[in-house]
Amino acid sequence: MQAAKTTAARHPTAESLTEPAADRPLIADIQRPQLSVVVPVFNESGNLAPLVAEIEQSLAGRMRFEIVIVDDGSSDGTALELAELEQEYAPVRAVSHSRNRGQSAAIHSGVEASLAPIVAVLDGDGQNDPADLPAMFGRLNCADGVRMVIGERRDRRDSAVKRWSSKLANAVRSRVLNDNVRDTGCGLKVFYRADFVRLPAFDHMHRFLPVLLQRDGGRILSTPVSHRPRVRGTSKYGINNRLWAGIVDLLGVLWLTKRGIK
Repeated sequence: MQAAKTTAARHPTAESLTEPAADRPLIADIQRPQLSVVVPVFNESGNLAPLVAEIEQSLAGRMRFEIVIVDDGSSDGTALELAELEQEYAPVRAVSHSRNRGQSAAIHSGVEASLAPIVAVLDGDGQNDPADLPAMFGRLNCADGVRMVIGERRDRRDSAVKRWSSKLANAVRSRVLNDNVRDTGCGLKVFYRADFVRLPAFDHMHRFLPVLLQRDGGRILSTPVSHRPRVRGTSKYGINNRLWAGIVDLLGVLWLTKRGIK
């Protein structure tokens, strides 16, 4: 367990992060984290403390890291739990949205607030296993021309409806965009911060990060990762906001891939 922090400001809002990240002074390289773990959350009270403990256990002693948790306008006890975690764990920093803006906006706010050159994103529901992070970080660092390492869930621990809708959405997306990524919906991704901040920002963009990076000439590596059942809380996704919304977004992303400036 890390020593408590004594910083005066708590819970900066994403709306207050108006100064471009590139213009903010960086801490010395010897102190700068090598990896920022961004965790977007919405009404995940009870899931955060176990997840933070797992992330620290997986990364401590391997690399310098920070954990940026973005509270996307939660209405349960998430904000209170997050404030306690900031006090208890030195690597934890919180960003908050004043209202629910969606997962893509939460990821964008977290990446913008991050200090490391490499960013890992994982879901806040505890289904992604932080133990997969060191190997994914290593693969990104060692592979030539690779701009993202994305998890591929081989043994999905979800309901039949969720698995079916995700499988269909992945098949349609892969056929239309030809991105050769079989599980773009996996929340576990590792990529370079500089690449991400150059991408066009739009709602649901997190589902299309691989093809957006391929559009700029980057290679994507998929790697098998663990997937665990949700222990607490309820899923925020179903057929309406996962399958149909994803299919509608395909048209816009297809346009972007065809009209990008080379």
